[in-house]
Amino acid sequence: MEQIRAISYGGGVQSSALIVLAVQGRIDFNVALFSNVGDDSEHPASLKYVREVMQPWAAEHNFPVHEVIPTRRGEPTSIWNEIMREGSNRNVIPVYGDIGAPLSRTCTVDFKVKTIGRWLRANGASKTNVALVAIGISTDEIERAGRGKDEPGQKRVYPLLELGLNRDRCEQVIRDAGLPVPPKSSCFFCPFHRPLTWAEMRRDEPNLFDKAQELEDHMNARNAARGRTPVYLSRYGKRLTDAIPEAQQSLFGLGIGEDGCDSGFCWT
Repeated sequence: MEQIRAISYGGGVQSSALIVLAVQGRIDFNVALFSNVGDDSEHPASLKYVREVMQPWAAEHNFPVHEVIPTRRGEPTSIWNEIMREGSNRNVIPVYGDIGAPLSRTCTVDFKVKTIGRWLRANGASKTNVALVAIGISTDEIERAGRGKDEPGQKRVYPLLELGLNRDRCEQVIRDAGLPVPPKSSCFFCPFHRPLTWAEMRRDEPNLFDKAQELEDHMNARNAARGRTPVYLSRYGKRLTDAIPEAQQSLFGLGIGEDGCDSGFCWT
């Protein structure tokens, strides 16, 4: 059986560059896997790019970009659903507690890594036929490479590091192929958003900001009913609406690092 050489596609810059490089024959991969953590969870702009730009372009070049869906007990699910469903006790995402640091999360493993792993096993990956999984980590974030263990039947590789490409050069690869550069990919309610990202969302996409507030309020209503301490989507220990004003110049420089899932396996 042919070895699966899969790109873990997150819909962002680095993993989009991987697809372009594969189509051009500059790296040797035969499929890309986009783990959609939910139409109710992914940022709409990322979904639009994947479905209206990258998938059609890749199909024209006979390169498959498959959308794979997380499941719970055999049924499709999403990050939003797992947090909001009746009886759920899961935060899933890296919310902040009262110490101003993100708490543990399961979103990357459960909704990205395991979902892609199921597809790989269903299509022939095994201990004796190990699939290579390309992760879009570029040279300006090299410290993220190699975190955690490889899943059974998989071996992670980092083609952008081997080619010496940083994020700017990845953007140029995409432009040179005649494609628009994608927006940052992430769940719209991701607690790793920088304050400026939240502020711009509140100004430019108030419907998404309000949905994020709905999620935070739901988690805290659940926590209060169970005698637990509050959690927050920002590091400021306040309700999101109280912590984040609309975008303004004074918010520059308050970031906590690059937010997004551009590499495919976000933050791993």
